[in-house]
Amino acid sequence: MKPVRIATRASELALVQARLVAERIESALGVATELVTMRTRGDRLPEAFLAKLGGKGLFVKELEEGLLEGRADLAVHSAKDLPARITPGLEFSSFARRADPRDALVARERGATLRELPEGARVGTGSSRRTAQLRALRPDLRVVPLRGNVGTRLAKLESEGLDALVLACAGLERLGHAARIDERLAPELMLPAAGQGLIAVQGRVRDPLAREVAALSDERTEQCLAAERGLVCALGADCDTPVAALAEHVPSGALRLRALVASRDGRRVLRHGAESRPEEGAALGAAVAGALLAEGGAELLEALHAEAGA
Repeated sequence: MKPVRIATRASELALVQARLVAERIESALGVATELVTMRTRGDRLPEAFLAKLGGKGLFVKELEEGLLEGRADLAVHSAKDLPARITPGLEFSSFARRADPRDALVARERGATLRELPEGARVGTGSSRRTAQLRALRPDLRVVPLRGNVGTRLAKLESEGLDALVLACAGLERLGHAARIDERLAPELMLPAAGQGLIAVQGRVRDPLAREVAALSDERTEQCLAAERGLVCALGADCDTPVAALAEHVPSGALRLRALVASRDGRRVLRHGAESRPEEGAALGAAVAGALLAEGGAELLEALHAEAGA
């Protein structure tokens, strides 16, 4: 039997995530795997242009083309990079158990927390979502736009005289930098991006391999992502919209979704949360999105889209 070809981006983090999926497939299905690295348009473009030229879907397009053209059998994506619409002929067949979805504070002064950073501290991030929440929490902070992969950003902590960075816990852990985390930011302080910490496996519709891989999916993770993606899709948000969402299973057995939409300067932050049965995640996401829109989110999103198009 030929090895299962797994399409992945060529970045260090993407390769680590693809290897995790490959090891799981080899162990559970008893087949060999082969990674097929592809450089996506999103990898080639400056991040500042991503929202205007297609958003984070630019990180998955070439991988999807590889699947459709038969150059790969499966593709591995970071779930927070997934566009709202699924490409015809393809499906997300499996989701690995979620890693820590929280954001991490990496401080130059070890052990510092977000609230303990000095007044006027310089904090680096490339995320509009994180920027808005940082400004809402600490208007005194100077948020510095930050680009590049995890290693590049960690190096800039010293080279650019930053006091702290905000990165994803999951990415730091998967790359062996967990010890560099000074504070795991509670969702009450910094609500994460939809799909953060989650790896998605994509295959072709009606492909027997995709069906076999689907049996490896973590059901609770699927339910959480359904709620988070349901919200993002209902809001019509893209990678440059300050929108956050986190779904979690609670002790009562319900699925709880917390979400927010904010202005870029953090002066206006709308929050809403609700619970449902775990299997109704997509409907829960749509319901929370509807509540946010009714509470002023529609006008806020309209203003955000106008800013982006200016």
